[in-house]
Amino acid sequence: MFRIKKTEHTNKTFRLPVELVEKMEILAQNKGVSLNNLVIQCCEYALENIDSTSDENEIYKK
Repeated sequence: MFRIKKTEHTNKTFRLPVELVEKMEILAQNKGVSLNNLVIQCCEYALENIDSTSDENEIYKK
């Protein structure tokens, strides 16, 4: 059955290096996605692939 999913979002402000933002803007434009969507995907990927050899990183695997 088709179900409409509603994703909850929150607004936060992050300070990122100018060069990083410029690279991400170019990548997002080349891939046809929003910068916001790219940032979300990068963060999710980083958290899913964090080095799990340290016990302090286990919180990110939940």
